[in-house]
Amino acid sequence: MTATTAPVRLAPGRWTTDPGRTEASFRVGNLGRTVRGTVQVTSGELDVDDAGRPVAVRAVLDLGTVATGHPRRDADLRRPGLLDAEGHPAMTFECGAVRVVPGGWCADGRLGLRGTTCPLPVTGGVQDDSTADRVHVVGTATLDRTAAGIRAPRLLIGRTVTVTVDAWLTPPGRVSGGSATPAAS
Repeated sequence: MTATTAPVRLAPGRWTTDPGRTEASFRVGNLGRTVRGTVQVTSGELDVDDAGRPVAVRAVLDLGTVATGHPRRDADLRRPGLLDAEGHPAMTFECGAVRVVPGGWCADGRLGLRGTTCPLPVTGGVQDDSTADRVHVVGTATLDRTAAGIRAPRLLIGRTVTVTVDAWLTPPGRVSGGSATPAAS
């Protein structure tokens, strides 16, 4: 599965994530090793203009679903000193400026985490396995955790976290099950 290299024109309107086929994953250094995990994407939208170009992106991730395969570490990550999943249960991404870059797009947006926001560019594009009724996009970002207010000794947790969202988008006028939605009057 690879990103397409030619500019892709999408149907205008608001594309939405198919929650059953969309996931976020992350990688971060931990005590000299790489820890991998997942976070559930609860919603996502991609707005496309009349020329078929993406112009805005929004996503919400549920921090209560952080999973690394190690229950104690997962509980530690959710605590107030790190992700603060109880006080701020969602991580958000919003962008109103998407630009074309080689192989896809760059969404220069803002990440909302722990009651603060910080800039976060996400690069990605449409994957070759997209279909007529779904578009498969993958976007990746590198977060400096200190910009989001997450403080921990660098020896324990690496300063940068790589986040990848692998999303299947449903076109405007369709629901994730594939049937047409009624037209607005």
